[in-house]
Amino acid sequence: MNYQPIKKLLKQFKDDAITMDDFIRELSHINVEELEHTTLDHQRKARLGFPEVIFCQNKTPQQVADIAGAIAKQNYSFLATRASLAHFKAVKRYIKKAQYNTLGKTISFSAQTMHHKPHRLLIITAGTSDIPVAEEAKETALVMGLTVETIYDIGVAGIHRVFHNWDKIHEATIIIVIAGMEGALPSVIGGLAPCPVIAVPTSVGYGASFQGIAALLGMLNSCAPGISVVNIDNGFGAVYCAYRIIKNLPDTQ
Repeated sequence: MNYQPIKKLLKQFKDDAITMDDFIRELSHINVEELEHTTLDHQRKARLGFPEVIFCQNKTPQQVADIAGAIAKQNYSFLATRASLAHFKAVKRYIKKAQYNTLGKTISFSAQTMHHKPHRLLIITAGTSDIPVAEEAKETALVMGLTVETIYDIGVAGIHRVFHNWDKIHEATIIIVIAGMEGALPSVIGGLAPCPVIAVPTSVGYGASFQGIAALLGMLNSCAPGISVVNIDNGFGAVYCAYRIIKNLPDTQ
């Protein structure tokens, strides 16, 4: 890491050239690492609570491996989404303990034992076809240190399945509901559960689903109050939203 910008900033502060507030503000922007193809933001963990996450789509295996290696050197936990098996094989050369979720297409590595808060994140899918998005969400939650449970395939075509899982739904701190087709399940859960509900539309469905747009619009127009909606197939984004809520809650429920 290049320490010269930090040394320069410290000297400015020592010489009273900048105020304490200026020093703190500038320091929060200074911790970056420039690779040949990427500028890494090593301050993200300090600002947001979790290091930079790699979105692998359209990146070469070597680019992903280079980024993963740089993150690992900081002794940070590591997560990559939209990863192929080729990406994983390249990363394994740098991080031997990295793990690959085939369904969720994630690569993950926990640099230290995570402190799991008691608050429970529940991930629900409407159908089995939505599980890949749910697995991306689950792996994101685990590497972030969240306590997570999953319930798969309880969509509105068999609404009694929701009530069969009522205890888990009622006891959750936050629920992520993942659905394709017409995207109705978040409205059902949002009208029953007392906790925040984050809806994830998926690209699952026949032609008129428009690769998830129908589900997205249905969720945005839900009559159940207080539902938050993220982008199509974005299990990672849903969990990041939940994480930022949970990490600010006290450790006791």
